[in-house]
Amino acid sequence: MTRPGGTWQNWGRTESVRPRRVEFPRTTEAVQRAVTAAAAQSLTIKAVGAGHSFTGIALAPGVLLDLTDLSGLVAVDRERARVTLRAGTRLYDIPGLLAPYGLAMENLGDIDRQSISGAISTGTHGTGARFRGIAAQVVGATLVTASGDLLTVDEEHDPDLVPAVALGLGALGILVEVTLQCVPAFVLHAVEQPEELAAVLDGLDARAAEPDHFEFYWFPHTDRAMTKTNTRLPESAPRHPLPAFGKWVDDRLVGGALHQVACSVARTVPATIPRINRLSVTMWGDREFTDASHRVFATSRSVRFREMEYALPVAHARPAFEALRALVDERGWRISFPVEVRFAAADDRWLSTAHGRDSAYIAVHRYWRDDPREYFDAVEHIMLDLGGRPHWGKMHTLDAAALRDRYPRFDDFTALRDRLDPDRVFANPYLDRVLGG
Repeated sequence: MTRPGGTWQNWGRTESVRPRRVEFPRTTEAVQRAVTAAAAQSLTIKAVGAGHSFTGIALAPGVLLDLTDLSGLVAVDRERARVTLRAGTRLYDIPGLLAPYGLAMENLGDIDRQSISGAISTGTHGTGARFRGIAAQVVGATLVTASGDLLTVDEEHDPDLVPAVALGLGALGILVEVTLQCVPAFVLHAVEQPEELAAVLDGLDARAAEPDHFEFYWFPHTDRAMTKTNTRLPESAPRHPLPAFGKWVDDRLVGGALHQVACSVARTVPATIPRINRLSVTMWGDREFTDASHRVFATSRSVRFREMEYALPVAHARPAFEALRALVDERGWRISFPVEVRFAAADDRWLSTAHGRDSAYIAVHRYWRDDPREYFDAVEHIMLDLGGRPHWGKMHTLDAAALRDRYPRFDDFTALRDRLDPDRVFANPYLDRVLGG
């Protein structure tokens, strides 16, 4: 968000910048004019959505384009179940736009505050061993290139570039429209419950592969896991949503207000963290309900945090988790936020963390007022040793030299960047680091 005085900062408070100017384009033509003007003045230009990336991927020291007003539905192809959205459309608005057509997005992450362009450009994903990340649902896109021209990629126009543009890190141009392959609307039967961690780990291969969607959280200093298992059902299936008051208690009171208090206490008195975590395991989850898919996928996150997440080959999920768990014990750290483990199917997006391989994702978090560096750096070493790829929108330390060998199409992507943006109109310090100057 842009604050008084012209300083923009992200949600996690890890990055901030004071742009030379901020613009709020409402149309594709306005984006074209902004890019042409920035290039003529030798200024860089970047689009930002909701600011939910923890990295500096959206930092705009030159011209910042806030795409909030570039939102809404452009077109619907009922026969092929495809929809075209303006790039600034927020994920939480999409279900309402799709509902009249009986459609839904195939999969979503557990936060829906992002814009569709921000979500795909950073590799946002959900969980489900047979389901791919959001960028893999993209079948077409239109972006404004450094020359101010429009580039459309889809089945009929440069189809070979769809896997590059759909997850482009904001390095190839400014996305203005995105076309998604949707599915018939569906509901999810959700079972959330605390379980013995050892049992979850012993059956992890089956737990990850068999249900439609499975994930688990582990609160450090406990021997319990909070599991979430979601089963897809037709839209016509009976629904048993959470009662409004019960949902408020779980998500707003326990997951929000009480967790905020717990984090504040833990920061002041770290010795209380193991006890607080054991209590959290007993208070969170343990519920069963059935509701529209988007209402089950997304959860409220009101406590601010910082996050690092790595994608690993599925076979490395348990070794990585066990090494992380041992690390916390060995270092004697007191970690108040849970570790999250999720899964996703392989895809063909050039810079996807799941490119060419079924993947497990392990995410670590720290309360936003705590310094995460020692914890994150040590966990990162574990992930890198096991073939990890960092989430583009979450904290990591890798540069282009380290990333090149982890992505088979890395050099193809940077060559495309050279062609579309030779003068680096869309560059910023983060992109210079991860892609090279």
